Amino acid sequence: MRLILAFRSFFAILFSGALPDDVATALGLSRRTAPKPAPAPTAAPATSDGALQILAILQRDSRLVDFLMEDISAYSDDQVGAVVRTLHDQSRDALNRYIQLAPVIDGVEGTFTRLASIDPASVKLLGNVPPQPPPGGVLRHKGWRCVKVDLPTLQGKQDAKIIAPAEVEIE
Repeated sequence: MRLILAFRSFFAILFSGALPDDVATALGLSRRTAPKPAPAPTAAPATSDGALQILAILQRDSRLVDFLMEDISAYSDDQVGAVVRTLHDQSRDALNRYIQLAPVIDGVEGTFTRLASIDPASVKLLGNVPPQPPPGGVLRHKGWRCVKVDLPTLQGKQDAKIIAPAEVEIE
């Protein structure tokens, strides 16, 4: 009987890669269920990837990083002003295309404003602030909060840390 089981096992494994159920049972073997492979983790973008992506968009659309990294001390105020006007428009357009912003307090700066809350993350109290803050004060800056972010997805193996690739002209 063992010789027949040996031949059947040998040829079954040779031709099909598995033992027949009756041979496995006769040999006292039990089938193991193969563990299910763990699902591949989805690579969620890091928080910093979005910030770097916005910086790359501002560089691409308005050359903001080039301007900020440039030493402008040799230029006159008129020259810098002319560049800043164009830079401002291009940067604002790029930002508005991918991010929707709204004021934290929608009021008129320089006027008295009642505070709905004194959440330190959204309202910064300035001046001589008593231990028990008053119900309002003069609005000096509306603040900004992000309402919506709609960044394009990064393509393939695009490295989010590359703000702008180097440009090399081949002659």
